[in-house]
Amino acid sequence: MTTSNVFTIFLAVVLLFVADAIWLHWNLPVEIGKRFVAFVEYLSFWR
Repeated sequence: MTTSNVFTIFLAVVLLFVADAIWLHWNLPVEIGKRFVAFVEYLSFWR
């Protein structure tokens, strides 16, 4: 992956979070956190 691709993807993710905070109100950080916790609990089952 080239550097320009990484910057483009990073910028898209940052803009998505900014748009969520200003207009969309989807609570993306909270939803991602909940899914991450569920994923960690799922992985701990396989430990």
